Amino acid sequence: MTDQPGTERRDDGGDRRDDDGYGAALDRAVLHARAWLDGVRERAVPPRATTEEMLDRLGRELPEHGEPAAAVIDHLAVAAEPGLIAIGSPRFYGWVIGGTQPAALAADWLVSSWDQNTGLRTITPAAAAAEELAGMWLVDLLGLPRGSEVGFTTGATMAQFTCMAAARDEVLARVGWDVAEDGLAGAPRIRYLAGEERHGTVDLAARYLGLGAPIVVPSDVEGRIRVDALREALAAGEGPAIVLLQAGNIHSGAFDDFGDAIAAAHEAGAWVHVDGAFGLWAAASPNLRHLADGMADADSWSTDAHKTLNVPYDSGLAIVRDGRAMHRALSMHASYLQATEVGADPHERVPELSRRARGVPVWAVLRALGRSGVAELVDGLAAAAEGLADGVGRLPGVEVLNEVVFTQVCIALADDAATAALSERLWAEGEVLAMTSRWHDRAVVRFSVSNWRTDAAEVRRTVDAVARALAAAASD
Repeated sequence: MTDQPGTERRDDGGDRRDDDGYGAALDRAVLHARAWLDGVRERAVPPRATTEEMLDRLGRELPEHGEPAAAVIDHLAVAAEPGLIAIGSPRFYGWVIGGTQPAALAADWLVSSWDQNTGLRTITPAAAAAEELAGMWLVDLLGLPRGSEVGFTTGATMAQFTCMAAARDEVLARVGWDVAEDGLAGAPRIRYLAGEERHGTVDLAARYLGLGAPIVVPSDVEGRIRVDALREALAAGEGPAIVLLQAGNIHSGAFDDFGDAIAAAHEAGAWVHVDGAFGLWAAASPNLRHLADGMADADSWSTDAHKTLNVPYDSGLAIVRDGRAMHRALSMHASYLQATEVGADPHERVPELSRRARGVPVWAVLRALGRSGVAELVDGLAAAAEGLADGVGRLPGVEVLNEVVFTQVCIALADDAATAALSERLWAEGEVLAMTSRWHDRAVVRFSVSNWRTDAAEVRRTVDAVARALAAAASD
């Protein structure tokens, strides 16, 4: 008889329960996890306790003596509950975060149990194979060049760092400068060009890489980079250049004109990177891939699986057309590391040498959904955003500010104070969470649709919550 998980064989042929402490602790964790997941749809979205209150509940002092693991898990779950935000709620629109698909969550539990340090193909072949398959499937789904390589990073910031590291070293190599050998001091200045409505994380990645502040290129009313202005900016200088484009503006959801912008950049010898933290997934939908027309001609792309694909945190994706550029920028070798002789090792595609097998949940959710399921997921998010914009746009005093082309909806009221008050009322009620931002010098309430369970019924509940908040304001 095959041994069951959690048992070991006794000399007399019977089974003896594992007494290392895993069983009781994991049983309690499953119980608390199921309770959380069963209630997350209906619970109030915002947390109900402050960080200071949570310090008290969790216990500020380190115990002199330890506790059983199961008791620790019980204490953690009960103490933490009021300080948890329901990010997995289908009415959470605060940021582009998403929920968690069942297959992805279960696979992530296995990843923690297996505890594979996914750096070397020869040492962790199962994890490496799952990530390589997931990478190939993603490249195919998104219509990117065959053979592009995928690195699994912590999130979009490090995905952009990864791609821009490859870009930095490559554009300098083209003018005869070896960053690995000579460093950056004295290197030719790289012109880094980006639209004025870029996401701040690309500037952060550029700062980490020593690129400095970008040459800012004007954007149009929806946040798309102006190709005429990009051409002018490129023509105004010379030397190595990196151009950043965007698939999915954080406020409007708009996509840059990739065909003309990439052509202009390549004519100037620039490397083109596309920040597609959530928008890159439009390319996986036959109904929406027109938004990404021409995007595949870029040199690198970044996105998040913990956004649109709805896998657990953390799961960024760095995709580079020329894998060799990625390896040159990121790899290291040592005699004690058993490097592969076939292809590249996982650590050569990401900044970390040691990391968890974060690509495994991506493999799991892609296998669970299939090509058609991913397309339906993306279409469903876009349809929910369109329905939300239509519903709230019919409410008195509400103005939808953006052309809703993907998953972002920005609304405003008559003045900034009223707009901020709407967000505060939604937070206080807890049915819906949507956060304020500023766009076109106006306060806005931004709804980011990114949860796989946000369907038409949840959209109606959202519109009703906004209507109640507006009515309460009118009665003040």
